[in-house]
Amino acid sequence: MRWLTGWCTGAPRPGAPAHEPPGAVAPIAARTLWTGPDPLWAVGDWRPEEIRLATLRPGAGASVTTGPTAPDPFEANPATLRLAVLGHCGATDAELAAGLAAARGGAVRHLTGWPGSYTVVLRSGTRSTVLLTDLAGARPVFHTPWGDGTAYATAALPLADLVGAPLDTGHLAARLACPEAPEALGAGTPYLGVRRVPPGHALAVRGGRPYLTGYDGPGAEGVSGRGEAAAVRELTRALLESVRFRVRTSPAGPAPLPAGPSGRARLGVDLSYGTASATVALLAAAVPPATAPAAAGPAGAVAPYPSGPYRAVPARTGPPPEEPGAGATPASGPASGAAPAPRSAGPVRTGAVKGSWARSAARPSTGTEPVAAVTFGEATGTGTVPAAPVLAPDVPRLRRTVLAPGPDTLPYADLRADPTAGPLTDEPGPELVTAAWAEARFGAGGTDHLTGHGARQVLDGHPARLADLVRAGRSRELLSPVAALAGADRAAAGVLTGALRTPLTVLRAAHRLARIRYPDALDDAAVRLTLRRTPDGSGTAGARSADDLAWVVPGPAARWLSDEALSAVALRLRLAAREPAPGDNPGAYRARNALHRHARGFRTLVHATEQPGQRLHAPFLDNQVVRAARLLPDEVRLQPGARPALLHAVLAGAGRTDLPPDWGRGPRPDRVTTVRAGLRRAADGLAELFDAPLLAEAGLIDLPAVRAALDRAADPAAPLPPAALAGLADLVATELWLRRVRARRHGACWTGLPGPVRPALSPPRLS
Repeated sequence: MRWLTGWCTGAPRPGAPAHEPPGAVAPIAARTLWTGPDPLWAVGDWRPEEIRLATLRPGAGASVTTGPTAPDPFEANPATLRLAVLGHCGATDAELAAGLAAARGGAVRHLTGWPGSYTVVLRSGTRSTVLLTDLAGARPVFHTPWGDGTAYATAALPLADLVGAPLDTGHLAARLACPEAPEALGAGTPYLGVRRVPPGHALAVRGGRPYLTGYDGPGAEGVSGRGEAAAVRELTRALLESVRFRVRTSPAGPAPLPAGPSGRARLGVDLSYGTASATVALLAAAVPPATAPAAAGPAGAVAPYPSGPYRAVPARTGPPPEEPGAGATPASGPASGAAPAPRSAGPVRTGAVKGSWARSAARPSTGTEPVAAVTFGEATGTGTVPAAPVLAPDVPRLRRTVLAPGPDTLPYADLRADPTAGPLTDEPGPELVTAAWAEARFGAGGTDHLTGHGARQVLDGHPARLADLVRAGRSRELLSPVAALAGADRAAAGVLTGALRTPLTVLRAAHRLARIRYPDALDDAAVRLTLRRTPDGSGTAGARSADDLAWVVPGPAARWLSDEALSAVALRLRLAAREPAPGDNPGAYRARNALHRHARGFRTLVHATEQPGQRLHAPFLDNQVVRAARLLPDEVRLQPGARPALLHAVLAGAGRTDLPPDWGRGPRPDRVTTVRAGLRRAADGLAELFDAPLLAEAGLIDLPAVRAALDRAADPAAPLPPAALAGLADLVATELWLRRVRARRHGACWTGLPGPVRPALSPPRLS
């Protein structure tokens, strides 16, 4: 796990107790970036190109360094500006210098518009530090009071280790009951006293005091009248830039695997059964390699992107056409009396977006460096294995690897060994129960492995967006999505359900969400939570969409929480009802919260499965891709098959015009059967795990109900609602995480801390 940490001290308050001097405490195995009373460290296996520092002093130009350098000496000059960018940032040195100069007036939004996924730290003088989170939430920032100031980090666990924070069981109850509701989660973390900065916000620490400000609003999300073509072009440019930057700045040369003599490919992609991962794979395979090494400059500096006009050519998968010889005259006309020669080597208009890399002189050939494309051989509901490579046909550069599923890759496979021996993530998440499956997939990938995580949340139309159309007076645009739901229900549940019940249920729920007041909606959610009226996901597609048409929807694990835990979460909702209502429409609000939850899950997946030296990338979670997707109108998102159609248009804009019209609409793997098989094999380990669980010790779960649900899940003949599997994954992952936290040694992240004070989980703190 890589993290960034530091603190800002303030003047001691009168009457405050004396604290240990900050100079005696430092993170273990850290790289010092800034010295002085308010230091900054980078901890973990950061690559040289992932650490970039810029300094602007009065009367001099900005200096930019990349990679390991000597710490910048402390200067008590209030006019000196410093900028630290950690992560994968596509800005050139000149752009970093210009961005630092523009930040002197207080503007920070422009620091988040570069390609990639990164964290920005800006320091003005000696007593003002600003940290910027990303829009999706994959790069969070945490802070907590410490000493006479505020300590901050990009991970919550080190801050809890620094201040000795106990576990916040109230926050754990909220994560299990309402995982997507910021009204229940608030700004808390699983550690009491450690606060999270919301996505799209800046943490400003001045004089040791933290202040939160939003730097990016919803913008033009879903604005009626904005053309679909313009939005798709912007989305294409953003996604192309994100993929190209990662492919071209990946470190050269294969890196050895953690175990085994074979080497790992430099680049890897997920060629699974989803259109998002296939889109990223096709774009990565089409990126031409860099023709020249990086320009001379500081160590690890990223070369600027190629500029100039780009020409669109037909998509090819073979070697590029030969260039005309020295004596050839391609510009001359045909000989007299001869038929005109076909223009096979010249540029052809294909509709590719300007700014793509589709150039005849730079097309990758079959001898170009291969890209490891990993596919997991999962079966569909009919028992057949879908042909995932048809999503990326005729791409010789993709070196396909099909992994056969086995007992060691099933969900809950880690429970057959010591549960506390697994990786300790920063926060709990259901990704812990599928870590073995993901680790096998990523282990066969590249040193830089690109995934399609986040595309569903970024591009798809959340069902609650139907209420946004009602609010905007565009009810006629509900016909197409409601008709699609009715058709699906008619085929699954009969004519009466599809033709009558589904349209009435969905339209009634959409109009109710559009008209209900925000405080009343939270009160209704609190009542449903207390009465255990949680959706189980067992109805038709229309019924599930109607259940999602609400400001707050309980999570799948809420049915197994204790009465005390549910009452505490309901109290949080009622207290949040007294706060001002969000300025967004309910659909955009729910979609953004779903994106934040998925980004948290991807971060947990990275912590649990990323191997030493490897980097997992999610281009769809980049700021510029999220901003571009906001331009898509709601009526486009809500169309049936919107995501495959949008990604098909993106690939066509990149020059890939040979894909069939029904690309990406094939059968998907049957994950329910796989999960239940994993539950059956791990039945003994689950019984031992919930013999004396810490969740029950903290008063969070109804233990007999959980044990009964685990017994039903292990029985292949017992029916189980779809949401029950997701709820059990949340409970098992949280229990695993609690045991690993308790088995961890206090002070493992810091040196110079006082003796440990081991907190207990009981008595529970649910408020």
